[in-house]
Amino acid sequence: MASEGASSKEVKAETLIQPNTSNLYRVGHDDLPLSCPMAGMYLWNSHPKVYLPIETTGRAKCPYCSASYELVDNDQADGAG
Repeated sequence: MASEGASSKEVKAETLIQPNTSNLYRVGHDDLPLSCPMAGMYLWNSHPKVYLPIETTGRAKCPYCSASYELVDNDQADGAG
């Protein structure tokens, strides 16, 4: 049974977004409200969570890690949503 738990954790880790591997993340409306780090990022606690106002301009930048976010249609998003 222990091996089953380990393999399910490995599968979950593969589906998570790796933080700081990209300077630009494309997020969809399903990812709103947008926070950095996003809930689906592997190290979601890499810095304090900050909510980013992306709805008005379609772009936002994290004040902690400088990751840029662009709001796109859901089918074009890289985000976890």
